[in-house]
Amino acid sequence: MKKQSAILFLSCEDRKGIVAEITHFITMYEGNILNCDQHYDESGMFFMRVEWDLTDFAIPQKKIESAFEPIAIKFEMDWRLEFSTRQAKMAILVSKYDHCLYELILKNRAGEHNGEIKLIISNHEDCRPIAEYFNIPFYCFPVTKDTKTEVEKQEIALLRKEKIDLVVLARYMQILSGSFIEAFPRKIINIHHSFLPAFVGAKPYHQAFSRGVKLIGATSHYVTEDLDQGPIIAQDVARVNHRDNVSDLVEKGRNLEKNVLSRGVRLHLEHKVLVFGNKTIVFD
Repeated sequence: MKKQSAILFLSCEDRKGIVAEITHFITMYEGNILNCDQHYDESGMFFMRVEWDLTDFAIPQKKIESAFEPIAIKFEMDWRLEFSTRQAKMAILVSKYDHCLYELILKNRAGEHNGEIKLIISNHEDCRPIAEYFNIPFYCFPVTKDTKTEVEKQEIALLRKEKIDLVVLARYMQILSGSFIEAFPRKIINIHHSFLPAFVGAKPYHQAFSRGVKLIGATSHYVTEDLDQGPIIAQDVARVNHRDNVSDLVEKGRNLEKNVLSRGVRLHLEHKVLVFGNKTIVFD
């Protein structure tokens, strides 16, 4: 059985004694450190992720944050505390392409994602049978230029009602407004059909084919108002050559998309991603 643990993320200016103070805090209260990873950036910033077993920890879970607060103030930390036992509530937004949706559902059912898929939202009816097969609530909100603002208000209200922690765009072919993004900061993950930035617009694999590329890629990232420029979580590539036709590129691309999106979601749910500015530190 997986141990009940606490995960502390922090970033601050690098100073002597940070690691010593944190590890002393954990061991002083009978915590057993399970994993500790740190990174020093050339800008002078220090980043850390530390996870410890709560089985014999002397401080009740609800009081850990207040107990740690003096250390955070001392080192002027930007920090947050997560718990392994808390299962995130997820919403998947999808349009017509279903390969990423299937991958997320199957990974979730296999227990590889520590989250619960509470609902699926789409602007088309195409994926409703998938949701019904897996017994996941499905909501269809057709979107037009004139109704987009009102539709987003309804979607945000639904997501808030269900207390959604993570929104996953599984090839959702709509650009989210600033209001939508502000409602879920650093809680929306998207999959982009290439290494960013490259081949912007429609039919990316056709563009890649016409250019004779030798690599195609996919990128999962957090969504910001700067379109497709949010902090990157995961990327991967596949090699192609002159013998590959457009269909071959599409097939390879879809495999990349579903795998990279799934990896990005898993890293987020396992609390292994620390966002700093427009970059991420992804801990092993």
